[in-house]
Amino acid sequence: MPHPCGQPPRPPLGTWQHGGVTAATHSTLFPQVPETPDAVLDGLDPEQREVALALHGPVCVLAGAGTGKTRAITHRIAYGVRAGILQPATVLAVTFTNRAAGEMRGRLRQLGATGVQARTFHSAALRQLQYFWPKAVGGELPRLLERKVQLVSEAAARCQIRLDRNELRDATSEIEWAKVTQTVPADYPAAVAKAQRDAPRDPAELSQIYSTYEQLKRDRSVIDFEDVLLLLVGILQDRADIAEHVRGQYQHFVVDEYQDVSPLQQRLLDLWVGDRDDLCVVGDASQTIYSFTGATPDHLLNFRTRHPGATVVKLVRDYRSTPQVVHLANGLLSQASGRAADHRLELVSQRDKGPEPVYTEYGDEPTEAESTARRIRDLIAAGVPAGEIAVLYRVNSQSEVYEQALADAGVPYQLRGAERFFERAEVREAGTALRGAARAGGNDSLLDGAEDLASQVRAVLSTKGWTTRPPAGSGAVRDRWESLAALVRLAEDFEAARPGATLTDLVRELDERAAAQHAPTVQGVTLASLHAAKGLEWDAVFLVGLTEGMMPIAYAKTDEQVEEERRLLYVGITRARIHLSLSWSLSRSPGGRASRRPTRFLNGLRPGSAASGVRGGAGGGGGIDRGAGRAAANRAPAVERKPRSPVRCRVCGRTLTDAGEMKLMRCEDCPSDMDEALYERLHDWRAAQAALLGQPDYCVFTEKTLMAIAETVPSTEGELVVIAGVGNRKLRRFGTDVLAICAGGTVRDEPGEGTDET
Repeated sequence: MPHPCGQPPRPPLGTWQHGGVTAATHSTLFPQVPETPDAVLDGLDPEQREVALALHGPVCVLAGAGTGKTRAITHRIAYGVRAGILQPATVLAVTFTNRAAGEMRGRLRQLGATGVQARTFHSAALRQLQYFWPKAVGGELPRLLERKVQLVSEAAARCQIRLDRNELRDATSEIEWAKVTQTVPADYPAAVAKAQRDAPRDPAELSQIYSTYEQLKRDRSVIDFEDVLLLLVGILQDRADIAEHVRGQYQHFVVDEYQDVSPLQQRLLDLWVGDRDDLCVVGDASQTIYSFTGATPDHLLNFRTRHPGATVVKLVRDYRSTPQVVHLANGLLSQASGRAADHRLELVSQRDKGPEPVYTEYGDEPTEAESTARRIRDLIAAGVPAGEIAVLYRVNSQSEVYEQALADAGVPYQLRGAERFFERAEVREAGTALRGAARAGGNDSLLDGAEDLASQVRAVLSTKGWTTRPPAGSGAVRDRWESLAALVRLAEDFEAARPGATLTDLVRELDERAAAQHAPTVQGVTLASLHAAKGLEWDAVFLVGLTEGMMPIAYAKTDEQVEEERRLLYVGITRARIHLSLSWSLSRSPGGRASRRPTRFLNGLRPGSAASGVRGGAGGGGGIDRGAGRAAANRAPAVERKPRSPVRCRVCGRTLTDAGEMKLMRCEDCPSDMDEALYERLHDWRAAQAALLGQPDYCVFTEKTLMAIAETVPSTEGELVVIAGVGNRKLRRFGTDVLAICAGGTVRDEPGEGTDET
């Protein structure tokens, strides 16, 4: 029987009160379609149920991270359809990515609500534009320009402005920002100044390129993706008959991730809805991290003002993360300021208790990466799937050291939202330039006055865009600089480890690293930037590189920009279900000056810290772990490691400093007494092991370690473990095989087994 106010009757809450509520994640792959409309509501918590039953009038759902917002709105649509209150063909649900739209369609299908349109803003607008263009304008819709970079390049050339590949990408992004904020070319410089936006070039130049680009599109009868929205807005504004046609088709609208709408998308939404109020929006102002693309949470925060009679439902029951993770996330936002912070949601975890977040301070970046890789290996050994682990960082250039550390630890990984470091265009170009300089040697005038290796590298890379000071702002130019700066740092570290190394030596090292990272892609630990991690979740998350200058990023100058950086860290924290690790390093390279400070965002949150930045010992939950990780204190190593003493050449007795010589335990120039036949047997065994494990050969043992084994011919575990590159983990995994080969015996065909503990 219908409700007297026109709302559907409310089923009893018995299923939820008796523990029937189901988590927002880890759903069954092929669930049964609910038999009745009321069954659609089974398993929803009281607030989610409120959302599902609020089928009339404007509705605003403020949904915190992990609270099941997609679940709530899809059940809302499905319940309305199954109960006969909503007609499927009249519902339009829009979101921002094809992945999210596909997930929404899949869930609706599983709930028995077929026929509902769930699309991105651009997809929905393009369908309408294609349908109405012949009637509104005549003829066929102009061809859609899928990649606008080439046309932007031509526009810049016509303006006699030279742009390299990365500057082209930045200019293209600026044009996109201008269009979604409904800024015409002539107004672009003023709009940049008003928004306090760091333009990648002189705004007057970009305005000129933007104007020429628009003219080129008109001349060639092509449109871009932003034009799809702009043209549809124009048609709906000018043609009341077409606007009424659209409103007659779609009478009920749902907008997901509403905090990310741009002014242009909001204008289109207003035209779709008209003077009606059948609109449901879902969002979280605390997850606004894309303002540089034109997204703004203002529309979400102003919804109640624009719709005074709106139903507002807050989802704060967090089904994703443990109480320990949620506590940290809440604490981070409690220190925020600004309008978004005034509307923050206090999450309440619905999960059982888990481990406290681990805070770790390291002396340098390589140690941070290597220790992170070891801890990841421990988690995998403890049963956490590699695909349920992520390493998240602020900028993509930080990935290289973690790619290398995971590869060295034999842990498979995959990059999300970025190319592998050595596959990036600027890194390949830099490698070509360094290779050419190495071949030219003293005949290259570019190297005049550059006496040491690092100076030579800086001189070569200065022709590719590297400067002593980073460029202002973000974007492709900054990304390119960060990649080149990473190569400069690598050269400095290489020279410190190998005094007297030449440019040729460095090029050989870069080639070896690139070859190792071109191994077949496998499913493994995710490496991603914090922006690319939005909307995803893992059992274990490692947030790395959390230092001032990186978090918040150095070019975040205004209070609003700094607060967006805080929200970005919040997004990173709330990606973790169970295990959360936060780390930073005090210097870039080993032996460097410890001048870095951990991010201000953790002051007062990590144990022992305060607003003044004073670091102390363990306190509260979690404790502060300086450099080794908790697990190390609870493990007994297979063979006890002795404190490191200087490594000396076993032939001449000289102290060794070069990493390669230290692995061989002799000077490169000293005579080798390697057992060639043993070396060949070890080499063949390594290749077979790597093939069985699906990993590069060096993940078993590096070439230098094999040579050292073949030279020393160890007969006991104690003799084997002290060889550089072996260690306790590989001793446990491969020691039996190696000692058997050294003794002239045979080994099994299956991959080495044993624990991965160090």
